[in-house]
Amino acid sequence: MITAIVGWPHTEGWIMTMTFASITQRLDGLGGAKWAVHAKARALAAAGRDIVELTIGEPDVPVPTQLVDAAIDAIRAGRTKYADGQGETALREALAAHYSLRAGQDIHPDNVLCLPGTQTALYLAISCLAEAGDAVLVGDPMYATYESVVRASGAEMLSVPLRATHGFRMQARDIRARIKDNTRVLLLTTPHNPTGAILSQQDFAEIGQVALDHDLWIVTDEVYADLVFDGEPFVSGLAQKAIHDRLVLVSSISKSHAAPGFRSGWCIGPAAFIQAAIPVAEAMLFGNQPFIADMTAMAVRQGSSVARGMAQRYAARATHMMARLKGTGLGVHQPQAGMFALVDVHSTGLSGDEFADGLLEQVGVAVMPGSSFGESLADWVRIALTVDDQTFDEGLSRIIQFVRSC
Repeated sequence: MITAIVGWPHTEGWIMTMTFASITQRLDGLGGAKWAVHAKARALAAAGRDIVELTIGEPDVPVPTQLVDAAIDAIRAGRTKYADGQGETALREALAAHYSLRAGQDIHPDNVLCLPGTQTALYLAISCLAEAGDAVLVGDPMYATYESVVRASGAEMLSVPLRATHGFRMQARDIRARIKDNTRVLLLTTPHNPTGAILSQQDFAEIGQVALDHDLWIVTDEVYADLVFDGEPFVSGLAQKAIHDRLVLVSSISKSHAAPGFRSGWCIGPAAFIQAAIPVAEAMLFGNQPFIADMTAMAVRQGSSVARGMAQRYAARATHMMARLKGTGLGVHQPQAGMFALVDVHSTGLSGDEFADGLLEQVGVAVMPGSSFGESLADWVRIALTVDDQTFDEGLSRIIQFVRSC
């Protein structure tokens, strides 16, 4: 337990001691603090400053009209009552059919647990597989919330280096080098955020063997699976028969259907895992909204009308950025999927944090410092590919201007 001396603002002479659970200390600094540059950019824009925002992964198209209509129709039809704690039957059936096709294996509705968004699914999966005294392996760089998800469970996070020389794809030998006796879970991301890297069939075979050798669970975040660039191969963790009974997949419609605000996600895993996880999920929320479940079921059955276009635009912007920044001394990593591209800024003599701060202050461009995604990206920044072409090009012009000033 953590004890703090606190008092209400504007209250004179009244101070008391409050005690908080240790989770608050474990997660201190792991929430919004990682997005400080983004928050500052929003504040500057609200104050009238001309800001090009290249920070977060908001889709560059609105939610498809048919999905909005489906949600509204479901509300009007009275689909606003309590939901099944595991997820509405129609949605679980739609997800089972979808992943059976993607994995080339039989996935049943009993293998599905529906939750509000990928973040909740991640929290649930790690909480059900690891606890205090255990360790969880996570690639570095990593999505900004992974460390908090692991530490919330009480487990120790062990970072595995994702090296630029290997295209930022996790290597089996690096996993083996980091395993300890108490290691229980390996958290994978494919396609990866922030690098845009995709694990290959061979990668999965080698990583899967490590999991078998050391009796590890694998949690795989595949939320960007529908934003793979043209010509790039993608394989799902669910398609790997050798690890099928020790793998939990998490995803949502946030990226694939440009619907992050609907908060509709899921876990796919062994039936025994799902049954064990249901009471934990019910303790948090006891089912997501039926009208959102109906809309999501339709989205999953019909596929995305916007994902292919988003992937093509993001790929084109990444290629355009490489061409525009050529000769500046900045190194651009070509992503294979997703909404972002990484830029190595060490040639400027600035760290990623210094570069992001200076870029925002001097020329009004907001990018994420690489340190928000792990120690290995201290000399990098992450640039979102999700603004319109004209705004994106203006942002690149300002970045070039800033680099020249350095």
